[in-house]
Amino acid sequence: MNNKSVVVIGHGMVGHRFVEALRTRDEDAQWRVTVLCEETLPAYDRVGLSSYVGSWDAKELALAGNDYAGDPLVELRTGERADVIDRTARTVTTSAGDTLGYDALVMATGSYPFVPPIPGHDRPECFVYRTLDDLDGIRATADKAGPGAVGVVVGGGLLGLEAANALRLMGMTPHVVEFAPRLMPLQVDEGGGALLARLVTDLGVTVHAGVGTAAITEGPDGVSVELSDGSVIEAALLVFSAGIRPQDQLARAAGLEVGERGGILTDLGCRTSDEAVYAVGECAAVEGVAYGLVAPGYTTAEIVADRLLGGAAEFPGADLSTKLKLMGVDVASFGDAHAQTPGALEVVLSDAAKGTYAKLVVSDDAKILLGGILVGDASAYASLRPLVGRELPGDPASLISPAGEKPGAGSLPDDAEVCSCNGVTKGAICGAIAEGACDIASVKSCTNAGTTCGGCLPTIKQLLASSGVVMSKALCEHFEQSRAELFEIVMATGTRTFSALITKFGTGSGCDICKPVVASILASTDSDHILHRNQASLQDTNDHFLANIQKNGTYSVVPRMPGGECTPEQLIVIGEVARDFGLYTKVTGGQRIDLFGARVEQLPAIWKRLVDAGMESGQAYGKSLRTVKSCVGSTWCRYGVQDSVGMAVGLENRYRGLRSPHKIKFGVSGCARECAEARGKDVGVIATENGWNLYVGGNGGQSPKHAQLLAGGLDDETLIRYIDRYLMFYVRTADRLQRTAPWVEAMEGGLDHLKAVVCEDSLGIAEELEAAMAKHVEGYQDEWAGVLDDPEKLSRFVSFVNAPEEADPTVVFDESGDRKIPVLMGIPPMPATISQ
Repeated sequence: MNNKSVVVIGHGMVGHRFVEALRTRDEDAQWRVTVLCEETLPAYDRVGLSSYVGSWDAKELALAGNDYAGDPLVELRTGERADVIDRTARTVTTSAGDTLGYDALVMATGSYPFVPPIPGHDRPECFVYRTLDDLDGIRATADKAGPGAVGVVVGGGLLGLEAANALRLMGMTPHVVEFAPRLMPLQVDEGGGALLARLVTDLGVTVHAGVGTAAITEGPDGVSVELSDGSVIEAALLVFSAGIRPQDQLARAAGLEVGERGGILTDLGCRTSDEAVYAVGECAAVEGVAYGLVAPGYTTAEIVADRLLGGAAEFPGADLSTKLKLMGVDVASFGDAHAQTPGALEVVLSDAAKGTYAKLVVSDDAKILLGGILVGDASAYASLRPLVGRELPGDPASLISPAGEKPGAGSLPDDAEVCSCNGVTKGAICGAIAEGACDIASVKSCTNAGTTCGGCLPTIKQLLASSGVVMSKALCEHFEQSRAELFEIVMATGTRTFSALITKFGTGSGCDICKPVVASILASTDSDHILHRNQASLQDTNDHFLANIQKNGTYSVVPRMPGGECTPEQLIVIGEVARDFGLYTKVTGGQRIDLFGARVEQLPAIWKRLVDAGMESGQAYGKSLRTVKSCVGSTWCRYGVQDSVGMAVGLENRYRGLRSPHKIKFGVSGCARECAEARGKDVGVIATENGWNLYVGGNGGQSPKHAQLLAGGLDDETLIRYIDRYLMFYVRTADRLQRTAPWVEAMEGGLDHLKAVVCEDSLGIAEELEAAMAKHVEGYQDEWAGVLDDPEKLSRFVSFVNAPEEADPTVVFDESGDRKIPVLMGIPPMPATISQ
């Protein structure tokens, strides 16, 4: 009853951080907290808003502990806003009609999107990009417009490009309109902006820079967007992402002072013109300056928590550095990125071929780092940003050159800020390590470093290593060994069951991490069917049913098409199967045909017709070889110099079904024109007049990597021998779910070591690796056919174990348009459940 009361208006990321900071430090329980959250959902990761697209699951963005469950001193009111502040009575009246008294009031109202006063800006096809509700509205319009519809984003800054990516992920064709002459004008310069525009254009985004939006009118597709240069874009919708403004209307109405450019005016202690009222985050103008980034917002939250508990913390200034990945493109900006310091020098390295741009801004004597810009490859950000304002450890050009020596975390002074989001220095991290924090999770828990954007995690790992901490390689809590060590144990002991392995070499009963890993090891060391006896219980859902589960609980079926080849008879069977089972068909990027919408009980019947037509599983569900993509090569193409199709078919038939730490993709190009995109694959084979060049370690995905040349001018026999060794070495030594690109990067000695092992047999294991591959090739069996021939395995393929003939009634499709689309009815059902 003696608690003082603090009311928090707003429950975004900063409001939540304030509550966490206060409750963590308030050991004497001095304060009772009431939080007013205008949105229906409690605090979520607004920085990661784009990740909502695809999953459409708000729970994935929820901030940890945002409901304060079990804390009697925090009351969270969702869907309830503050309407009136009475500073004299020290009360807040809410939209629910309640009046709340306070001893301290914390304004955490955030910001709102700026919508330019363009004629037509209030049309129903116009949206802003700020909340989950905004994204739900955009999604509904995008779905109605259909795939490929045009969406316009007004604003080419950070949020604008995030919005464009969201439209792209929704299947739309995005256009970005930016009034400045380049994208991200506040973060990058002309050179970086030019490269960024090219990279995002290659991803399907049309950029209109140096023009404004003149008018928005009704159009044939939704809206007609007229630009200031007279051009018109016909679009289904438009998203405004032209900046933000502090949400200070409530404070203005209460008579609180505001800054010249908006925002609730505060001193360095984040106190407003009313001694009982504080402001944090984007709504605050600290000594007149409003910050639109989460890191300074977190700092203000920590300051107010300290002040309420009797401290004297002050705002130290803000690090406005940014590092992010936009549509897969790395962008980073830090310090004096635009060289505004008198006498500043610029050191620039632009590689158009590799798609990278790096600039360092240094003092007039080239000794002090002032800032920098990185586009395309921001891997140096973690080591460079903490050096801003400090003497460089070497020549500036070498720090951004691919061949140059990069500064290590150990060379940073103790007061260098490693985690800018949470203001954590190297000294604080090293102190935590000295007191027993021996892994990433422990450092996060002790210091908060790495808990927001994660950009500092590589530096934290370096600090752990340089402190003599041996990083645990344990697969999970049940096995102290790494995946590679378990592989060697299985090989050496001949263990063939999970139960035997965990009994002798592990503890407990296993989990969803170690079970699939052991299942993969058992599959890659023997030719048993992956559903053989108790191995079936180890598999994840996809491997358990030999098909990819989709968002509504149905499955997709992908027959193998080596090299993209398919006979007319097989094409006819595929079409008949799709028609008879009502499946949606799509040609994949890997030159195969995907059949979507099969219920689990339909899978065996579908497989039988495909197997009878001479086809087999394409293993699209497995951590194994997916496809070998091929151009038509010398048999058809006038530029081809080798038979790429024949080689692709041979490679796919050789390595099909090979279980590995992650999926594997191949590409075979018949000439240097590279139509099969072989250098984007785990194994890339490119024909030359003298034979084949072998490239390895290429990956697409979130962090794309070009494959690197392992050997050149190879004949067919040598090529296959080298691939045998490379793949089996990867299967034996890679970590769980580690793609080939990071595997090669993490390898001591990198590509040079890999060349020595594969091409020169430096470890003396070449014969052993080749024998292991030969055993796999000899023992291969089609997994679909293996199920069809085994009544016990067939019995697994039912929607309900106690009603085998009953189809799942929750599987529903929308077939009103040109495409068959799954309709979600609550949570997608899992197979083999008990019917009610």
